Amino acid sequence: MTIRAGLQGRGGVTGDRGLQFSWELSGSGWATYRISDAADEQKSIVSYCTNALADLLHGVAGLYGEPSVQRMSFDLEPDEVRWRLRRRGKDVDIFIYRFPDMNVSWDAPDEDGELAWSSTQPRRLLGHAVMEAAQAVLSLHGEAGYLEKWVQHPFPAVELQGLRRLHQQEDDCEQCQNSPGPDIHS
Repeated sequence: MTIRAGLQGRGGVTGDRGLQFSWELSGSGWATYRISDAADEQKSIVSYCTNALADLLHGVAGLYGEPSVQRMSFDLEPDEVRWRLRRRGKDVDIFIYRFPDMNVSWDAPDEDGELAWSSTQPRRLLGHAVMEAAQAVLSLHGEAGYLEKWVQHPFPAVELQGLRRLHQQEDDCEQCQNSPGPDIHS
């Protein structure tokens, strides 16, 4: 089952940019993400060799702090997909680069990779879409089910709570105020 998260068609957050994001556990130690806007979509199947969902939540949460650029890499065995998020005011430039071999590309400059997808989105839209997708995965699988499918790493509850807190404080998200809190058990 694919969980799609985003705010397309929901009151007043997206405008015409239509960001959609989904995260699906697709096998033992594998997850598929899809990110799209009104123009294009990017999809990758990532491995548990990195703590991918935790890294993504942490990176998006970092957009609420002082550093204006966040990077995270996902292992596709052997490829690498690297996300670079650059905050500019209330917007975020999203760049996704693909490298053919993570073993040699780890320290390579972003521009050495192939630009697979890019978009500029409001930070509050990106934060909400990623948070909502992670929450949907937790609601579907629970913490025990997530660990059983993801194998190497537990569900990133702390990272999800941190992003939710920052998003609610900084983005004054109407959808968050009208929705129940996270289904996280510490």
